[in-house]
Amino acid sequence: MSPEPIASGPALEDEDRARADWYALLAQLYYREPDAGLLASIAKAGAGNSLETGSPFAAAWGALVVASSIADPAAVQQEYDDLFVGAGRADVSPYASNYLAQTGREKILVELRGELANLGLSRKETSREPEDHFAGLFDVMRHLVQRGSTDAALQDQRRFFGRFIEPAYAAFCDAVLASSQVEYFGRVAVLTKTFLDVEKDALNMP
Repeated sequence: MSPEPIASGPALEDEDRARADWYALLAQLYYREPDAGLLASIAKAGAGNSLETGSPFAAAWGALVVASSIADPAAVQQEYDDLFVGAGRADVSPYASNYLAQTGREKILVELRGELANLGLSRKETSREPEDHFAGLFDVMRHLVQRGSTDAALQDQRRFFGRFIEPAYAAFCDAVLASSQVEYFGRVAVLTKTFLDVEKDALNMP
């Protein structure tokens, strides 16, 4: 599963369109090394974004915009490789099941594949990553948000987020922030955590 442009679908409320866009951005940032084009897009997008001033999420987004505007693309790409790829063992695992060890990784992957099948989704044959890569999970949430805000669609979002993202994202973000390799991706991790904190609160509302 790899991030793609959002396809046409049911008309979305502005809030859901924004949610889908945030998930798409996070999927892109974690799927592969951010290139100069993506960094420039983030820096440019920040100028026209209207988030609630003073919120942790707005502050995290502002910090990422500034970091993207001054970042050296080659250095960011090297940081990505050092953090998530590594010559041997990556410094930080980008796989959610590694933060759900009490369940067992193979069991989680089997459950995840079953859930994706139930949702009519699957990993692309050309994808090199297992389904529990955070980029893939964020891309699934993008698809689910894009399906609209019917009761059934919201239940799908709640179930998927609650099972595969909510129990793992904080530990993942903390691992990124604790790495000695982190610079640019420290800003990404803070944005990720603050966005998903908002999502958790919203999706857990009755």
